Amino acid sequence: MKNNLNIVFFGTPDFAMPVLDALIKNGYNVSHFQKKSLKDEAVFEEFKDLKPDLCVVAAYGKLLPARYLDVPKFGFVNVHPSLLPKYRGPSPIQTAILNGDEETGATIMVVDEEMDHGPTLGSIKYQIPDTKNNPEISRELFELGAELLVKTLPGYINGELKPKEQDHGQATFTKMFTRKDGRINWADPAQEIYNRIRALNPEPGTWTLLRSSGASEGQAKIINIKKAELVNGKLQIQTIQMEGKKEMPFEEFLRGHPSFDISQLN
Repeated sequence: MKNNLNIVFFGTPDFAMPVLDALIKNGYNVSHFQKKSLKDEAVFEEFKDLKPDLCVVAAYGKLLPARYLDVPKFGFVNVHPSLLPKYRGPSPIQTAILNGDEETGATIMVVDEEMDHGPTLGSIKYQIPDTKNNPEISRELFELGAELLVKTLPGYINGELKPKEQDHGQATFTKMFTRKDGRINWADPAQEIYNRIRALNPEPGTWTLLRSSGASEGQAKIINIKKAELVNGKLQIQTIQMEGKKEMPFEEFLRGHPSFDISQLN
């Protein structure tokens, strides 16, 4: 079955690579389809010429046009890094970290015309380590999702595994985070600030303003907060990046700013 099944893979970030690698290592015939836009007629014709039996999507970030969904015999299946119907949309991992969730997971779903709305083929739970950040957790989740995918596909293809409709009334949705979301509010609890730093780095990043005595906000300098730790409930900044400078340990910054006071950050 594997050798006769023609799979086309849609995925862009590095996080999608474990899924592609797992398919190839398990003997599937896979083509990687990576286009900036799916709107052009020539691109659609190129896709049809691949004659896919099944398409696999991982960390793709785009809604697929309806006409694409109708081409492969077995449709499109997606590796989604949450326990659907919770956290549909573009930022399920960041949202889970930001919310302080202890558990998330990966779901294999059949793609339809709505965002993360299609019926599911299986899911697996994942305990979120409170010491790891977004890139580490993303890598582990997609590795977990890749394992689940290769276990799920045979039953789906031979018809033994039937897609299960999601409980749409329980659906929650995520958004695309922007630079504005990364500004740290130092009045927030330490745990919430720590979660924000873990969730929103490296993109869109977390930041604050450093004001010297008597300076206005317009004169303040941006400090990007790259990494931090939570020790006995207290936030400890580890790595920063001053505006226009390279990353540096926070200790190095303190040595160069002996009069620094935390009240200067806002």
